[in-house]
Parts: sequence; C-alpha cells; structure tokens
Amino acid sequence: MKKVKVLITDDSIFMRKLLSDMLSKHPSIEVIATANNGLDALNKINDFAPDVVTLDVEMPKMDGLEALKKIMKEHPLPVIMLSSTTLTGSLNTIVAMEYGAVDFVAKPSGAISLDIHKVKEELVEKILLASKTNIKTLKNFSEENKNIPFAITGNSKIELLEKTSENKNTLVCIGTSTGGPRALQTILASLPESFPAPILIVQHMPKHFTKSLANRLNTMSNITVVEAVHNQKVENATAYIAPGDYHMGIVKKGRDLYIHLHDSPPLKGHRPSVDFLFTSVNHLQNYQKIAVVLTGMGNDGTEGIRLLKQTKPPNTICIAESEETAVVYGMPKAALHTGLVDEVHPINDIAKKIHQYTIK
Repeated sequence: MKKVKVLITDDSIFMRKLLSDMLSKHPSIEVIATANNGLDALNKINDFAPDVVTLDVEMPKMDGLEALKKIMKEHPLPVIMLSSTTLTGSLNTIVAMEYGAVDFVAKPSGAISLDIHKVKEELVEKILLASKTNIKTLKNFSEENKNIPFAITGNSKIELLEKTSENKNTLVCIGTSTGGPRALQTILASLPESFPAPILIVQHMPKHFTKSLANRLNTMSNITVVEAVHNQKVENATAYIAPGDYHMGIVKKGRDLYIHLHDSPPLKGHRPSVDFLFTSVNHLQNYQKIAVVLTGMGNDGTEGIRLLKQTKPPNTICIAESEETAVVYGMPKAALHTGLVDEVHPINDIAKKIHQYTIK
C-alpha cells in the first residue's frame, strides 16, 4: 500500500522529533523530511515532493503564513497547520484557511507541546484526509474574491411556501467542515447588507477558533457575523456561528427566535453538529428553511435533511456544494445520496441562490 509522504515543518527540533516519531508509527504515513522554517520547507518540497505538509505558524526566517502563500502559488499541496489556541494563534489559523490550508490541529499546550500525543489520532486522520483533497480548490483565492459583486441571475426551479402574512419568514441553515472557512467567506461576503433572513452556521471547529472565525468573517461581510451566544435573539442580516464544543439549536418565544446552546453528547463525533441544528429548526412552523451543505468530511447533516424534507407541508429547500469546488466532497456527497437535495451548485453560485429564495 502506498504511504502518504509527509514533510514536517517546525522551528523546534524537539517538536520535529516528537511529530516524526509519532507519525512514523502509522502504517499509512511516511515522514520523508523535516524543515525548521518556511524557507527550508519550500526547499524540501522541491527536493522530496511530499503529499502533505505540516506547518507551524510562528517560525524564524519565514513564518508559516508566508510559506503557505508561496506553497499555494508555486507548488499547490495539501497543508495542515499546527496552531496554538491563543487569540493571535487562532486568528492566524483562520487566515491560513483563507490562504489555502486544508485544515489545522491545535497544539495541546503551546508552541512546544510535550503532550502532542493527545492529538495524534486527529492529526493522523487529517493528514490522511488531506492527501485526498481536491488540489484545484487549494490555491489562494483571497485576492480574486475580494469585493465580490452581489448579483442575482437565473430562475429558481423550486417553489417554496407562498409568503403570506402567516408565512413570511425564512431561515438559512448552513453546515460545513473541512474547507468550510473559505466556503463561508465566499458566501457571506457576497450577501447584501439588507439580507432578509438570519443565517445559522455549524462549522466543525474546536472552541477558541470559532470566535476568531466569526470575527474574521465579520470584517469581510456586509452582514453581521458573530459567534452565537446562549439566549441571543435571532435577527435578519446576521450570521450566527455555533461556538466550538456546543450544539446550537433554536427556540421560539412569542414571535421571536432565540439561540439555544447545548452541551449534550456529540452526534456522529461532532459538537457542534449539523444534524442537531437542522433537527432543531424543523419544529418551526410557518418558516421557509434553506438547508445548505458545504465541503467537509463525513455525513453530518444527512439525518437532519431527511427530517426537514419529510415534514409536511414541504417548506425546505436543500442546496449542496458541487464536487468541483468542495475541498472534501464527503458531506455534500452524502447529502446528495439521500435523494432529497434540490439543487447542487459550485460555491461561487450558492449565495445568489440563497438570496433568490429569501426574496420570493
């Protein structure tokens, strides 16, 4: 069986040794080289042609972000960032996702983590997954997607409930995992300031990082983007990102909707869970629901889709990201296999499709 060739990049010789020993024990991984900074990594990529690169963020001579930009420009490869959970570390990680990193793993206890073994399974899983990602989607798109003009084109094929006085509200729910930060940026940055619905988002991501993600997306969007807070009132033109390690649901009090966070057990290994969110909004009557499944590994969201689409009267439209733009086509593919997805679109077209349904 062909092994996944990995280049480890970290300025600490101790961390390079720990990571090399840990990963080399896996039968499907071969550590072919190590590098002590970004510049060294670029040279080693030329010399050893790795399948996957791990990058520390803070390094001398050339840091991880600068190295990542050059990798995506010169030798597009799947990159996993190794990040600290500090405010600066988490923000840099989100920026790395924009630059093209496939995913990240948080170091358990800072730059030199003697307990790195705690994230061994997560790191191995993400390296193996990264080796199978769609390379074409990894190139840095931050420049080409700046100031995306909002436009509506084409005609909707799905008729939702007629918007009467009793049924005038729309709720948008989005689920995503690996590759999600860039996909969310593309969608949210394309929506108008007057977007007439709230957006509820589950992005598989640990605590500390979801707040940095929300803050970063908020600076790029015309709508407001926040990390959700328990009992927070839900407003139009606002996107609410489920905080890491909490399920996010919705409760109705009078005429208004409120965020309800739960620490109940993970579903399919995830907390927050897309299935939990989709199931939570199913009980809301007189609401049109737009359920969107974006790039990610696994099948989170499929059970929620089944429940939403089986509810009578039909009031849910389900949209999945197409294979051509998904970094990992697991979640959208699983959604499509339910036979209940109404439309499939590349990521650059999803914002305008969502908006078409909200203004019907």
